[in-house]
Amino acid sequence: MMDKKILVVDDEITIRELYVKVLTKTGYTVFAAGSAEEALELLNESPYLVYFLDLNLPGMNGVELCRNIKKQLPVSIIYAVTGYATFFEISSCREAGFDDYFTKPVQLSDLTDAAADAFRKLDKWNKRK
Repeated sequence: MMDKKILVVDDEITIRELYVKVLTKTGYTVFAAGSAEEALELLNESPYLVYFLDLNLPGMNGVELCRNIKKQLPVSIIYAVTGYATFFEISSCREAGFDDYFTKPVQLSDLTDAAADAFRKLDKWNKRK
């Protein structure tokens, strides 16, 4: 059975803490970062297969972070979380490799459902090896 680790990346500490609390309560091991650079450092220490990334981050944005993650871990499942979503932004997200996106304020049940779905997919792919 795979280690069900999630990395949440958001520069707003209250949002990060809320996502960590909810996803941990659901049974996942959740790590958090306040910037893309911090997320990449965590990724260098240990792989994660499921991510929730804010698009508006200081320094490197969430789209560029997604591209970096997909280069290192192409099989990872990555969700964008944004305060607003224009057609152009959604198009950029798809091109970068995001699997889906959520608009803030996001329903917490949507996050837990997305995490469960992601790990079901990963388990299914793992069984096919």
